[in-house]
Amino acid sequence: MKKFTAVSMALVLSFGILTGCGGDNNTSTPPSSDNQASGSQAAGDNSQAAGDNSQASGLDISEENAVDPHNWGTYDSLISEIRTTTDFVEREALMHQAEDMLMETGALLPLYYYNDVYMQKDYVTNVYSNLFGYKFFMFAKTNGDTLRLNLGSEPDKLDPALNSTVDGACLAVNSFAGLYTYDSNGNVVLDLAADEQVSEDGLTYTLPLISDLKWSDGSELNANDFVYSWNRAVDPNTGADYAYMFDVIAKNDDGTLKVAASEDGQTLTIELAAPCAYFNELLAFPAYFPVKQSAVEGAAGWQDNAGAWAQEAGFITNGAYTLSAWTHDESMTYVKNPNYHRADEVEVETLQFMLSDDDTAIFAAYNAGNLDFIDTVPTDEIQALLSNPEFCVVDQLGTYYVSFNVKSPLFEGKTNAQANAMRRAFALLVDRDYICENIGQTGQKPANTFIPIGMADGHGGVFKENDADYTFVNEANVGYFDPVWSQDNVDQAIALLEYAGYKFENGKLSAETPISFEYLTNNTSGHVAVAEALQQDFGEIGINMSINSIDWAVFLNERKEGNYDIARNGWIADFSDPINMLEMWTTDSGNNDCQFGR
Repeated sequence: MKKFTAVSMALVLSFGILTGCGGDNNTSTPPSSDNQASGSQAAGDNSQAAGDNSQASGLDISEENAVDPHNWGTYDSLISEIRTTTDFVEREALMHQAEDMLMETGALLPLYYYNDVYMQKDYVTNVYSNLFGYKFFMFAKTNGDTLRLNLGSEPDKLDPALNSTVDGACLAVNSFAGLYTYDSNGNVVLDLAADEQVSEDGLTYTLPLISDLKWSDGSELNANDFVYSWNRAVDPNTGADYAYMFDVIAKNDDGTLKVAASEDGQTLTIELAAPCAYFNELLAFPAYFPVKQSAVEGAAGWQDNAGAWAQEAGFITNGAYTLSAWTHDESMTYVKNPNYHRADEVEVETLQFMLSDDDTAIFAAYNAGNLDFIDTVPTDEIQALLSNPEFCVVDQLGTYYVSFNVKSPLFEGKTNAQANAMRRAFALLVDRDYICENIGQTGQKPANTFIPIGMADGHGGVFKENDADYTFVNEANVGYFDPVWSQDNVDQAIALLEYAGYKFENGKLSAETPISFEYLTNNTSGHVAVAEALQQDFGEIGINMSINSIDWAVFLNERKEGNYDIARNGWIADFSDPINMLEMWTTDSGNNDCQFGR
């Protein structure tokens, strides 16, 4: 059995996608889904960290230079600098520096780089997906006028400003429309915007809208709706996890965004804080979709519950479909929106969703002919399905990983260096090859960095490559560790844990210093199988890991609130730039599940 590790280093004694078929969502098997001066490596001398440890040992873990995950202001400042610098070569160096800091904490344990699986009947055509996990059903063709699907269980949020899941994003792109969208070739293209004009300095975008846009209730939609929606998304009272994704837009003195509608409401003008190479991709992201002010603020209790307006069927949208019926935890029915600006291209009148995370029941419903499209299959069925033309494996841009809550009692009493070493010791014990080959089974690549293979670097290259400006800690394997396991990995893990204060006898944890913790996951077969594999790997040296598998929506909120020790996690990029997977870890980010800086 081959072995793979998350942070492989020789311990220093001083301890210094796009395709259609012929998403981190809740029901997918692991193949599918599920964004500074004192960093460990200086941008100008990336081959060595403080002292001379990085050449031999990867990231430095000396007490003097250990990254402190509780005092996170340096990281926050680094992300701010990345957002505003206009030197794109330096920007890439700063992003590598940020990833170095994250990896040094050990709080992110990458397992593999995502791909996605789904099944669709041979009579279903014109469904397409992209690298970010979105699935577009609005132009599908099928037998009859109804498409029967499963994307997941009860969705967490349907308000596009509040959603932070892949299944929710899929529902959003089929029920809302933004200034840009993605076509069937994975290209970002104009949608509600009729044209784009960009100033010579790259700071001002002027976007005239196509004419006669309407909400699903028939009322006018114009540029003022974008001004309202974006300012709502950044308002702290809204509590949007993705509020930070609007930081590329300049702000007025009162904290509102520098976006304005023309007098006739037909043109939107946006002023950026700095040139942004991926801004068009942001404009295609669901958090940038418009919502209708009167609908949002007409809901009872909207001041305290920003998403109250979209918690039952019948809420106003502007996309291809509207939600007409919702039996919670059972089913959702979306019907064609006649006021959608491309309604004449929509042939499927009804999308009927089965809400479930029981992949055995979902697969049975598909085989019985009761579902036309499913976004998950049971792990033990994958091998038999690989030659089935209805089984689709598509590329995604993202990483399946384990997140550690840095505030967990598991790390109480430890110095920063000890806690970082402890988390990285866990990583050395993981058999990624087993997980990829026996659980994933669809060609996943073991991950040795958090930023995935294929991510652009922001100035015409690929981030996960050694080049003249940056060489990864493990140069030969282009990452932070060698993905080939050896007995040295276990020896290194034990030495790291000994440094953190644990005692060992004959390669096993001493009863004098036990390690016990709970692993949190949602309860689908693939994610539970990964948990069981980790449980076995950790158990080899006497670590006791229990598994708590819970419903999707509960799982999301427990992880977000930091009510866990260690949890399964995954991030499918929202656009192809490393900042998306780095800015999510700032202190105030709604996606900071590791609780950095808190």
